Amino acid sequence: MIISSILVSFPPFIQHLALARFDYSGVGNSEGNLEECTVGKWRKDVLSVIDDIAVGPQILVGSSLGGWLILHAAIARPERVVALVGVATAADTLVTQFSQLPVEVKKEVEIKGMWTLPSKYHEDGFYCLKYSFIKEAEHHCLLHSPIPVNCPVRLLHGMKDDVVPWHTSMQVADQVLSTDVDVILRKDSDHRMKEKADIQLLTYTIDDLIDKLSTIVN
Repeated sequence: MIISSILVSFPPFIQHLALARFDYSGVGNSEGNLEECTVGKWRKDVLSVIDDIAVGPQILVGSSLGGWLILHAAIARPERVVALVGVATAADTLVTQFSQLPVEVKKEVEIKGMWTLPSKYHEDGFYCLKYSFIKEAEHHCLLHSPIPVNCPVRLLHGMKDDVVPWHTSMQVADQVLSTDVDVILRKDSDHRMKEKADIQLLTYTIDDLIDKLSTIVN
């Protein structure tokens, strides 16, 4: 699971672009304890970067949980966010995964207060999430109703993703209000989409959005 976002500043009539990449609290190089984090806190992290660091209109690029959070950022800051690029977008995924557990397992997690989630992407082989994290995350689910995002949206997903099903991106595309939505599936790509061809696709997708938005501005 990659929890990160990229904000690409898009100042009208200016050729160069500024880029800010960051990890959320408790993840990657950022300070904080993962066990003390919530989806709501991570949402505030994104909005803080938009409000306090980024300048001008923004193209938001989010991977995995970052893809979920950029949707929230677009809802909260529609005047600042001009486009979204989601990579293996994990909208609602943790809540969905938990809800699909057997009843006895969910009860055990509730009693212990901790959910051990296996992951080959963590050095320990698993993530430890508090039960309270899941309950808080339920308040940020988006797929149960139309998503009020009207900017261009591009969703990239590997069909060999064993963490977030590619169908999740299809659900997001179906629920966002924007009519300018593309879902691009890569047959042999996994969750991280880090191969050369995957990175090229991401680069081309961002470049295409910049060209499109430049045309609109001019």
